Amino acid sequence: MRTYVPKEGEISREWVVMDAADQVLGRLATEVARILRGKHKPDFTPHLDTGDFVVIVNAERVHLTGAKLDDKVYYRHSGRPGSLKSETARERLDKHPERVIQAAVWGMLPKNRLGRKLLRKLKVYSGPEHPHEAQQPKTHTL
Repeated sequence: MRTYVPKEGEISREWVVMDAADQVLGRLATEVARILRGKHKPDFTPHLDTGDFVVIVNAERVHLTGAKLDDKVYYRHSGRPGSLKSETARERLDKHPERVIQAAVWGMLPKNRLGRKLLRKLKVYSGPEHPHEAQQPKTHTL
């Protein structure tokens, strides 16, 4: 028997809306990564993009357990000497709450072309409104 590999035209993608209000960041990120990869579908193939689009609303209300708000530090570096910047999770949640969720999901995706393609299917919004009603997204709860 030969292994079944879905072709590009056979892959069906849906839109899923998830509410991040009062959800633990890590648990939300694992479920989002699973849906983005397509692991919830019977035709999952590790080297193909078989996943769905995910829209996350209320990113500003995501919950971090323990003392992570003050202890977790996000770093970025331009490559130039002396340009290392850092900010805590509390500072990033105040300024750009959608980046906290994107960073958590990116940490659970493959670090290659496929992972970057999957991350483009993630749409995160800090408030309860999103512009993707035309896609008729389904609500997903944890």
